[in-house]
Amino acid sequence: MNLDTKYWYLRDHKLFSVLSSSELKSICMITNFKTARKGEIILFSHDENTRVYFLKKGTLKIVEIDEKGNEIVKDLIQKGDIFGEFTLTETQSDEYAVAVSDNVICCSFRMDDFEQMLEKNPQLGLSYTKWMGFRFKRLQSKYSNLMFKDVRTRFMSFLEEWASKEGTASADEVTLKNYLTHQDIASLICSTRQTVTQLFNEFKEKGILDYSRTEIILKKTA
Repeated sequence: MNLDTKYWYLRDHKLFSVLSSSELKSICMITNFKTARKGEIILFSHDENTRVYFLKKGTLKIVEIDEKGNEIVKDLIQKGDIFGEFTLTETQSDEYAVAVSDNVICCSFRMDDFEQMLEKNPQLGLSYTKWMGFRFKRLQSKYSNLMFKDVRTRFMSFLEEWASKEGTASADEVTLKNYLTHQDIASLICSTRQTVTQLFNEFKEKGILDYSRTEIILKKTA
């Protein structure tokens, strides 16, 4: 990928919007871009070269392997999100990021390079701190939902949040491209696959939503 393309990819990201053109051009020299198609793995947590990733296009899911070898979906990563070693600390968990949509594009920095960028650019450091604040606020909201809301509410809240980010709206409904399995959704809302399937069928019977293997349609209420 040439420097001009890298420049515009970085310029489009909110985190780097605080930098001047010359500062961005210098950063382009140390960043790495990677593309992936659906099903391809972007990174493993145990890679020797730890990096900070910025998702430019597409959607990823963060998957963790539990003690029994089962795959558990921990989070969805969408356009503009930062993932990998975003806390700037090492992790011991066994997880990876896999593309769930076609034509995924992300850029990344070695963790040492990224730390130096933050030290040399106070505005960038402040921008990153604000982003971390939003990230933790999102996590707090997620845990609050798990603690205080029942599974039906968590299920609908998840679908509504997903639709607000990626849905295509019409006069009376919002359509989502369905790239998650019922097990994926169950992991994300701390439920079971059977319960998620039951909820899909229950809300379909009530006319609240419709779904197929390829899409989910949420009906707008008056």
